[in-house]
Amino acid sequence: MARTKFTKAELSWILYDVGNSALVLLATSVIPIYFNYLAAKDPAVEEVAVGAWGLAETIASLIIALLMPVLGSVADMKGMRKKFIIGTVGIGAIATIAMGFPSTWLPFLVIYVVSAVMLNSSFVFYDALLVDATTDERMDEVSSQGFAWGYVGSCIPFIVCLLVVLNYEKLGLSFQTAMLVAFIITTIWWVAFTVPMLRNVEQRSFKPYERGAIGKAITGIGGTLKNIWADESLRWYILAYFFYIDGVHTVIKMSTSYGANLGIAGTQLVLALLVTQFVAWPSSIIYGKLGSKVGTKKMILVGILGYFFITLYAAFFLRTARDFWILAICVGLFQGGIQALSRSEFGKLCPKEHANEYFGFFDIFGKYAAIMGTGLVSAFTFLTGNPSLGVLSISLLFILGFFIMLKVPDRK
Repeated sequence: MARTKFTKAELSWILYDVGNSALVLLATSVIPIYFNYLAAKDPAVEEVAVGAWGLAETIASLIIALLMPVLGSVADMKGMRKKFIIGTVGIGAIATIAMGFPSTWLPFLVIYVVSAVMLNSSFVFYDALLVDATTDERMDEVSSQGFAWGYVGSCIPFIVCLLVVLNYEKLGLSFQTAMLVAFIITTIWWVAFTVPMLRNVEQRSFKPYERGAIGKAITGIGGTLKNIWADESLRWYILAYFFYIDGVHTVIKMSTSYGANLGIAGTQLVLALLVTQFVAWPSSIIYGKLGSKVGTKKMILVGILGYFFITLYAAFFLRTARDFWILAICVGLFQGGIQALSRSEFGKLCPKEHANEYFGFFDIFGKYAAIMGTGLVSAFTFLTGNPSLGVLSISLLFILGFFIMLKVPDRK
């Protein structure tokens, strides 16, 4: 297979995934553990630490949902996409380093919300910039390369941070100082890989500047939703995405918790998480090439089926650390590919001059779908008293996503 030669703009766009993925990995693994450490200092909060963390995540998602359709519309104006990336990455970098200073849980949680809002907001502007960095024909492969190199690239600073945090006493540091070092390393990595995109990717698609843009964006939200609903391809696609991406996010969020509930050691869970990252690296690249050859929609359907069988495996066969490693490998085979092709397919379907505005809604559908999946797991687990049936309920989301995706008209 011939090696793809990427343009400077495409490569620079891909590198941002390498940069932000380091903070994403830290936020899904080490940061919640550090929050529990801070919360344990306060006996009044220790018992409800999980609830406090969940509330913070919900508040961050709500802020993003309220801001992105409006700011996304403003960012579609000439020269604004990169300015919003500079703003979100800049504030996010300051907040991420600042997380290393509070010694109590509440200030830490407030700063974390700021960091999470900025990080996730930057994704919307970054995703929209994909339509400027490459062409429709190359979008699948470029998007997949972003996820692929993001997975492997995130492991480099993460492993360094892990070594510092796990060996803080040998290094003569306190746990808090070790975490500050981890936050600084991760932030430098994030900012460094943002610079090439800011220098080499130009916003080629835009709408004219207009006065009162924010007010018009607020009043235009309903119009954008109507436009999405009126377009048959976008309507069925966004509905299918709402269900299947919820299943994907729920598997990512609940697998470690489910494994711990089964009594699998924490070290095994963290190592399996790293295996998922490394497996997802080549798998995402292969997925992108196959999407370009056989069709993006077909490969998304393959990914949905893959996750459906992963859910069945987790519900009926996951019992030991070996089983969890098998699950981690299987997730890695599909995780990056389905997310990358979902992003690129939406980029092809939406109007280029309104890419940020549309990706704002795309991000909302992805973020808020995750509430439904975790709710299903909780409801079925509480009703039946069987966590396996709770995990099995996730398969319903993939079934719905698969059959709705079949209704999306094939693009010519």
